[in-house]
Amino acid sequence: MLYRKTTLRVVAPVAVLALALTACGGGEEKGTSDRKQVARGTGESATGEAKEGSVFVTYDLTARKVELGTEAETAKMVAEPKEAKGLIPAIAYVKYTHRSGPTLTQRPRASHPTTIWADGRRGTLIVGAADDAPGCEAPSSVKSWKQGESHVLCETYLVPKDAKDLEVHWSEQNGRTFVWKFPAAK
Repeated sequence: MLYRKTTLRVVAPVAVLALALTACGGGEEKGTSDRKQVARGTGESATGEAKEGSVFVTYDLTARKVELGTEAETAKMVAEPKEAKGLIPAIAYVKYTHRSGPTLTQRPRASHPTTIWADGRRGTLIVGAADDAPGCEAPSSVKSWKQGESHVLCETYLVPKDAKDLEVHWSEQNGRTFVWKFPAAK
């Protein structure tokens, strides 16, 4: 199943998590970006470049699923739970395969351009929350990433609990944005 509600494990202390609530509800509207958006269906892969240190690496990537949590989990993740009322965590699971470029010997940055959108608005990033979710790898645990190897890296955003449509966006530095759409089942 591409979407499911799940209990999220959060071991990072609240002090480590960053919450910028201004991005939720006040994020960019869909279509206001100057970037070219390349729509992709669920499960389809895309090929894009990411800058890793001073070099570019080409990845094949696929947004595999988005898992949603609960408002109770949100309250444990943020410093000001009242300001996050009505928001739930959404974890994007993206599989990256190193297609070309040098072996990576430092923490990969491939997942940094990943964002989650709900009903046309960008969610709010929660730093470090998905690193320990089942099926996700912490970027710091990837010590040597060679061509042909794959890793699943995740990002967590807060989205409205009543969202109808979810999208995972991944953007190259040259401006191309790849989009995977997921239904928000109720």
